[in-house]
Amino acid sequence: MNRGVLEGVRIVDFTWAWAGPYGTLLLSMLGAEVIKIESSKRPDHTRVRSLKAGRMDTSSPDHSTIFADLNYNKLGITLNLSRPEAIKLAKRLIAVSDVVVENFRPGVLKRLGLGYEVVKKLKPDIIMLSSSALGGFGPQRNYTGYAPTFAALGGLTHITGYADGEPKTLMGSVDLRSATATAFAILAALNHRATTGEGQYIDLSSRESVAVLIGDVLMDYAMNGRSQGRMGNDDGISAPHNCYRCQGEDKWVSIAVTTEEEWQAFRRAIGDPEWAKDEKFADGFRRWQNRAELDRHVAEWTRERTHYEVTEILQAAGVAAIPSFNGEELYTGPHLKERSCWVQIEHPVIGRRTTLGPPWNLSATPGKVYRHAPLLGQHNDLVFGELLGLSDDEIEHLRKDGVMV
Repeated sequence: MNRGVLEGVRIVDFTWAWAGPYGTLLLSMLGAEVIKIESSKRPDHTRVRSLKAGRMDTSSPDHSTIFADLNYNKLGITLNLSRPEAIKLAKRLIAVSDVVVENFRPGVLKRLGLGYEVVKKLKPDIIMLSSSALGGFGPQRNYTGYAPTFAALGGLTHITGYADGEPKTLMGSVDLRSATATAFAILAALNHRATTGEGQYIDLSSRESVAVLIGDVLMDYAMNGRSQGRMGNDDGISAPHNCYRCQGEDKWVSIAVTTEEEWQAFRRAIGDPEWAKDEKFADGFRRWQNRAELDRHVAEWTRERTHYEVTEILQAAGVAAIPSFNGEELYTGPHLKERSCWVQIEHPVIGRRTTLGPPWNLSATPGKVYRHAPLLGQHNDLVFGELLGLSDDEIEHLRKDGVMV
């Protein structure tokens, strides 16, 4: 069975938390064999300390739903990397692999004896990616970084929030943006290797992964000397352009009118009220100048309807509108169900659970879910025995000696 476009690609995965594991998860959905390295001495902290949904059970490292959602499809092995014997085994694994990924602080893997210059000798065409908050070189290389940190340093936090409020703290979703950049960079490197036969080292800065998402803001400053601030749901040109309250508790709808034709369609859809004929709203620039008053009028109309009713009325008229969905509405909504957004996974400890599936649809090689996230050390016998050729006695000795724990 064709497992995907990356079938035959083996990835040694030293990543932990969110920003690393989600990147290798995306690659596993494309068919790559991802071997995740942990240790009972230093498990991935999402097993024991991350935000969790549902029951928390610290008696076992295999109860974390967060870990389960970020690491399905992967094989899991344990190596105590503080032991020289474990480093030797890691080198043997790297020598028969295509990609190495890590997101420790810069320099950690090198001090362990697994830096790029070492792994390149083991496998000349190896692709190695190191993901960190601010990159592996430069005066800020050792800054500690989690999502709120590099979201702020990348500039995204500064422009996120209401005009009269503080910057919005951005958290886990920014980790996932960095992880997506990781997956994309590795795909580009694999494509380059397929063409040239060359491997490469990728130094990925999470801050830079965020900064590239606000290129228009950076260019505005570079070209015009303007430092954009927060504007909530406003747009720099269009109005109405906002999120408006609707019937029900904490129900909202987003509406965006960008052209004169859309404005006329919007007027007709809401009954062409008298206020819409005011000269204040006669053209796009004047609507934008008077957007606060315009928003009050629009909100008076939306508050009398549900967010679904507003969406249906305006979309039928050719006006961009969509509800601001909460989690339950996203889960039960027909659109994401039709696109197979959700998948069911049977986990031997957690049980059956629903999680996000592949975020894309490919016609010939669709992304797939193959297995639940690994239990701690679940695939030691498979990887060390069948792949690396260790005997059962050798594996048992390494386990008892604290190397494979």
